[in-house]
Amino acid sequence: MGREIRNVSQPCTLTGEGDFMCQLKDFADATIQSITQRVVTYTAALVLAGFYYSVQLAMANAVLVIVSEIYDYSVLRRIVRWDGKGAKTARSLYIQLMVATVISAINIIFYAIGIALIQGPGSHFISLFFLFSAAIFAAMSNHQVMSVLVLRLTAYGLAFVFIPVYDVYTTGAGIHSELWAQLFASFFVLYFVVDCSRIHRALYRQSKLQLDELRDQQKTTTDALRIKTDFLSTMSHELRTPLTSIRGSIDIIGSGHFGELPDRIRSVVSIAQRNCGILITLINDILDLQKIEFGNMNYNMEKLDIVDLINHSISVNAPYADQLGVTLDFDGKSKPVFVHGDFQRLSQVLSNILSNAAKFSPRDSTVKITVFEHVGRIRISVRDTGIGLEESEAPKVFDRFSQIDASESRNFSGTGLGMNISRRIMEAHDGLIGYTKNSGPGTTFFVELDKARQSEVLPPSLQIDDLSASRLNHFTARSAARQVKDTAS
Repeated sequence: MGREIRNVSQPCTLTGEGDFMCQLKDFADATIQSITQRVVTYTAALVLAGFYYSVQLAMANAVLVIVSEIYDYSVLRRIVRWDGKGAKTARSLYIQLMVATVISAINIIFYAIGIALIQGPGSHFISLFFLFSAAIFAAMSNHQVMSVLVLRLTAYGLAFVFIPVYDVYTTGAGIHSELWAQLFASFFVLYFVVDCSRIHRALYRQSKLQLDELRDQQKTTTDALRIKTDFLSTMSHELRTPLTSIRGSIDIIGSGHFGELPDRIRSVVSIAQRNCGILITLINDILDLQKIEFGNMNYNMEKLDIVDLINHSISVNAPYADQLGVTLDFDGKSKPVFVHGDFQRLSQVLSNILSNAAKFSPRDSTVKITVFEHVGRIRISVRDTGIGLEESEAPKVFDRFSQIDASESRNFSGTGLGMNISRRIMEAHDGLIGYTKNSGPGTTFFVELDKARQSEVLPPSLQIDDLSASRLNHFTARSAARQVKDTAS
C-alpha cells in the first residue's frame, strides 16, 4: 500500500472546478500515507482491550477495523485514480468517502464507549485518550475536506461528552462530584481540538493559495521565456541570411576582384569584414545556444583521432593567431589517439579555446597544445601566457554572455557565449572542460574525453586516408573563414 502518485496534468486550485477535486485528492494522498500509522495504533489499542478488559470486545472491534480499512483504502485508491471528470463520478466518490468516514468513526466510538462501559464510572483515561487522539489525528489529516472533518469531530465530540454524562446520569452524582469535573474538562478539550482543526485548515488553505501563486508565476515566466526564445530564434534566422550576403560582398570587394583598393578604403573594408564576422558569430552562437537549451542540437558521433582534430583546429585558427603575432605550437607527430565524438562540435570547442588563448596572449608569445592519456581518459591542454584567470572565476567564465571583470578584458571583443556553448557540448560528450591558473603568467585550459576502446578503433587505412579526406571536404572555405576570427568569446 505505497504512496499513490497524483496525475499532475490537472493542477489543483482553490478557485473554479478544480477546487473539489483538489481537496479530495489531497485528502486521499494524506490518508493513504498514514495507513501504517493507523494500523499500528489500532493494533496496540486492541491488544490493550483484549488483555485488560474483554477479548470479545477486542475481536469484534478487530473485525470492524478490517472492514473499515479495506473499504477506506478502496475508496481512496479510486479517488487517486480519478481524472477529475464527470459530476456523477464526483458525487459517487464523495458519498463513498462519507460512508467510509462514518464506518471509521463508528469503529473508534464503539471501542471507546465499550471500554468505558466495562470500566464503569471513573476517569476513563484509555477511552477518552483514544477519542482525543482520534480527534487530533482528524484535525491534522482530514482538514482538506471540510465535511469529513466536521463529521469526524462531531462524532468524536459527542462520544467524548457522552461518557462523563453517562457516568453522572447512572450514578446520580452531585455537582461537587469529580465526575462533573471530568464533564466540564471534556468541553475544554473539545475546544482545543476544534481550535487545532481551525489552524490546520487555515494553513492548508494558505499553502494552496501560495502554490497557486507560484504556479501562476511559473506560467508567466515560462511564457516570457518562450516569447524571448522565439524572438531570438526568428531574429537570428532573419539576420543571418542578409549578413552572410553582406559579408560575401565585402569579401569580394576586399579581395580586389573589382580592382585594387586605395589604402583608406581597404582599411574601411577590413573593419566592415571584421564586424560582419562578429555579428555572424554572435547569431550562430545564439542559434547554437537555443538548440542546446531545447535539446535540438544534433551530434554526429564517430570514432575520431584527437591528433587529427587538433591539427585541423590549429589550421583553422592559425591565420587569426598570426594576425596577433601568436604561435600555436603542437607536436603533430604524436601517435593517433581515438575518442568517440562529433568532429565538428569538438572542433568548435577547441577553436573557442585556441582563439581565446591567442586573443589574450601578448604578441610574440607561444600557445602550447599538448595531449595526455591517463586511466582511459584523454586530456587536451592549451597553455597560454596571457592575462591569467583565477580558478574562482570559473562560474563566470562558463556562464552565458559573461566577460571577466578585469581591465585587460575590456580591450577585447567577444560574445560571451563561446565557453558556455563549449561546456554544454562537452557535457553532451560525457566530457569535461575547465582551466587552471599557471604558476607563471597565463592560463591552461583543458578538455577531457573517454578514450575509445580498442575494438572501436577504425582500420589504419581509413584513419589516414578516407576519414581525413571526408573531414577536409566537410569543412568548406566559408566555415573555416568564420572560425578564423570569429569563434573567440
